[in-house]
Amino acid sequence: MGDIIGIQSDAEDKFSFDAYHASPQGERLGGVIVLQEIFGLDEHVRRDVDRWALMGYEAIAPSLFDRREAGFIAGHDPDGLAAGIAHARATPLDQALADIGAVRKVLIERGKVCVVGYCYGGSLAWLAACQMHGLAAASSYYGSLVQANAALEPKCPVIVHLGRLDTGIPADDVKAAVQGHHPDVPVYIYDDAGHGFNNEDPARFHAESAFLARQRTLDLFASA
Repeated sequence: MGDIIGIQSDAEDKFSFDAYHASPQGERLGGVIVLQEIFGLDEHVRRDVDRWALMGYEAIAPSLFDRREAGFIAGHDPDGLAAGIAHARATPLDQALADIGAVRKVLIERGKVCVVGYCYGGSLAWLAACQMHGLAAASSYYGSLVQANAALEPKCPVIVHLGRLDTGIPADDVKAAVQGHHPDVPVYIYDDAGHGFNNEDPARFHAESAFLARQRTLDLFASA
């Protein structure tokens, strides 16, 4: 459904990276920046971009590790996990946010821009909401850096999604940290879901939680 486009970063290096893009079906409701997990622009991210397009949003997912490995895609196995973590740790957050900012510039010419991110992208979605001007709304799924950055002040409406069964991210602690600083920011905990519950990998996917989180995100974006 979608296609690969090139975008020039707002970072100092003006690096040109690939992004997966899908045009909206029917009435255009806005733009959505879809931020990847550590596995790159794999089938799950592309399917998510296509899904947003079917719901009426022009969606773009930047390939955030292109400087280190163009077209990086990793499997959901120990080797893929290790490679993705290495790329994420070696990618400066400011650089990733500059790439996201460049995608915002592409989309904002045609209307409002929202951002949704998962895992690594969930952390970036929270940081973008707090550090980037020009976003209408943000939805952060199970980002490991949200708790440590909970004191940052969001510049747009933002919601956070967490899985109760996530062994790497303590959902209650993250919620307490976010709402301790921002009582009005909704933090949703899905009791039957673990990490990556929106990802359709059978080992991670929890359909009921994914549907509910998506509906909450749609409602937020529609109201932005």
